[in-house]
Amino acid sequence: MQARHYLFPVIAVLIWAINTIVSKMAVGVIDPAAISFFRWLLAGVLLALAFGRPVWRQRAVVKPYLGKLFVLGMLGMVMYQCLAYIAAQTTSATNMGILASMMPLLAVGLSVLLLGEAATVGGVFGGLVSLLGLAYLLSHGDPAALLAHGAAIGDGLMLLACLSYAGYGVLLKRWKIPLNNWHSLLVQVWCAVPVLFVYYLSQSAPPVTSAGLPLVLFAGIPASIVAPFLWMHGLAKLGPSRATTLMNLLPVFTVIIAMLFLGETLHAYDVIGGGVTLLGVLMVQLLKQPLRRAKVKPA
Repeated sequence: MQARHYLFPVIAVLIWAINTIVSKMAVGVIDPAAISFFRWLLAGVLLALAFGRPVWRQRAVVKPYLGKLFVLGMLGMVMYQCLAYIAAQTTSATNMGILASMMPLLAVGLSVLLLGEAATVGGVFGGLVSLLGLAYLLSHGDPAALLAHGAAIGDGLMLLACLSYAGYGVLLKRWKIPLNNWHSLLVQVWCAVPVLFVYYLSQSAPPVTSAGLPLVLFAGIPASIVAPFLWMHGLAKLGPSRATTLMNLLPVFTVIIAMLFLGETLHAYDVIGGGVTLLGVLMVQLLKQPLRRAKVKPA
């Protein structure tokens, strides 16, 4: 396995980490509804220029799956993005990165509930470990306070956003839509854009300023097009198991960039809670043996 193949997904994860910082930088500069809409409008136009014709030629294939593609667009582009941008207003980029690392765990849980997949050792025990780490992180090292006062609104919204994206991944796997990744993404984006436009109008958001434009451009091009391209390339070369493990770098990159560019301080509870959460996620990814052994029928 050539080392350069690892470079593609690592750069993709780095771009997504930077995009978490962009979400935080957008607070007070551009309305969540505005960046959500203009980001995907820009990505949709560029994707249409590249893949519009082949998708149009496949319209007979697309039509029966439009309902499912619409649901995927709502989960991945509308709910996840809007909730994440709103969450950024009341939580730190560090917390957003650590919460985003929970997606594989949430996806495993949803696969058990929705797809009937067998629970694994890592899924159960890794899930418990991650929940303990998350409780320690969100309570700032005082889990009793979390029980008494609850989590911050932004943390709750970000967790809900991650649950939405985990559902996106589970349904994408279950439905097996007969389109390649780019063609599927194009249709999903254009299912989401009209909904995002209505949301944008409903919020009476101010126009995008010169300060907000670079944030939209980064979210719309590197984060929405370049990173997925690099990730898909890495997935094809490395396989899902190796590539998915590299997603654990997301909170690491996010924390480092947040400290350097946002001036966020790394506290002991961030290190302990985030470390325990990541340990649980790693257990989910590595300990895949079924929780219950299959019963052997007597001869």
